[in-house]
Amino acid sequence: MREYLLTLCVAAAVTYLLTGPVRKFAIAAKAMPQIRARDVHREPTPRLGGIAMFGGLCAGLLVASQLTNIGELFVLSDEPRALLSGAGLIWLLGVLDDKWGVDALVKLGGQMIAAGVMVLQGLTILWLPVPGVGNVALTQLQGTLLTVALVVITINAVNFVDGLDGLASGMVTIAAAAFFMYAYRIWYGYGVEAAAPATLFAVLLMGMCLGFLPHNMHPARIFMGDSGSMLIGLVLAAGAVSITGQVDPDLMVQHTGSVRSAVHTMVPLYMPLLLPLTIIAIPVADLVLAIVRRTWRGESPFAADKGHLHHRLLEIGHSHSRAVLIMYFWSALIAFGAVAFSVQSSSLAIVLAIVLLSAVGLVVLLLPRFTPQVPRWAYAFVPPRYRRAPGAPDESGTESGIPSDAPYLVNFEKNAQFAAPNGNSAETAGAEKAEKAENAPQPAFAGLNGATAIGRNDQRGGRSSGPSCDSEHTK
Repeated sequence: MREYLLTLCVAAAVTYLLTGPVRKFAIAAKAMPQIRARDVHREPTPRLGGIAMFGGLCAGLLVASQLTNIGELFVLSDEPRALLSGAGLIWLLGVLDDKWGVDALVKLGGQMIAAGVMVLQGLTILWLPVPGVGNVALTQLQGTLLTVALVVITINAVNFVDGLDGLASGMVTIAAAAFFMYAYRIWYGYGVEAAAPATLFAVLLMGMCLGFLPHNMHPARIFMGDSGSMLIGLVLAAGAVSITGQVDPDLMVQHTGSVRSAVHTMVPLYMPLLLPLTIIAIPVADLVLAIVRRTWRGESPFAADKGHLHHRLLEIGHSHSRAVLIMYFWSALIAFGAVAFSVQSSSLAIVLAIVLLSAVGLVVLLLPRFTPQVPRWAYAFVPPRYRRAPGAPDESGTESGIPSDAPYLVNFEKNAQFAAPNGNSAETAGAEKAEKAENAPQPAFAGLNGATAIGRNDQRGGRSSGPSCDSEHTK
């Protein structure tokens, strides 16, 4: 466990440290697409964040190869090299798309080639456990087709869900954490060494996303772009393929005592195949609703609009951050619920807990104007970029619950962030600067994290400033 933790920290640290220079490089390379009519964000934001994430992946693999226990994996298995080969191809394709744009069919072909490269190096599905039937071996053609299909679907699912600041990276982090818990249990609990690569892939994926997430939270300083979304989608799919098709079912018989019990135990191995669907579930529902909505209005199903799920969450009153957190909640509920069910499928407590948490999620979803009060003892843990003055409206227009002795003032109504200088009270310093901002044209102010924001009213069109939207598929 310590070696996995070290690998996670290295991948996260390298990704975090590289993101700043990559952002400057993206700005210099003009990898900042112009705002389109269907975009939500109101200011060009650099992409190419996948460069930093790929650097974190390479650093994590390099460190893991030098460790005592995990290092043996690189000698006994070709799966890490297969992952690196496929990741390199999909990352290069994403970088080209972020800078110059690549046709959708060309991207699909590149995704299939990257999946094929991994299959040629041994990362493929060999068999599937089927309840009531047993373990079904797949032919080489069947395994190849299933592997390529899983990789392509997962890559596009992550790319599709990348529609709000921090959404894709956070949801994939949650899925990777649940995946790690399951894979580590198979590897450590049952002693199945074939589950070690999937455990390593999950750790690397968590490190990449956690290192990039601080730069990508609203307001995002940089987008991961297709170079990042397709990369983390491929890593997630590689872990699913590894533990689903590489774990020998006969080894499970030794721990369970019978073939029937082994099949029952192996049934949760469907969970890695279904786990990527926890990311797909939200965009697929959004896609179905979009097709119904557009055809009902007599429009083409492919016509772009602003009726997607995250747009609706914003329209009913949720702030950008709260909309993202709601999606985090449902992703975590599905992913960790699946892991808990795989451990104890006959437990009534797990079912009741899932039902209760679902009810809580529905209440939060239907009460967008509810703003909880932040306790005084917890205020020190609130990041400075999210601190607001007492009574100041937040992104959704509600009053803040920050105590009155807050040392910082952040006025989100005008999307300008101010800090109280030289020990002056937050209210005095903030009021003076806010008054100056009222009488002056609305420039872009530098935020506490280095990000910039535009005033509430766009000088060119008088439109409201809104959150960023990175994906080309969710606008």
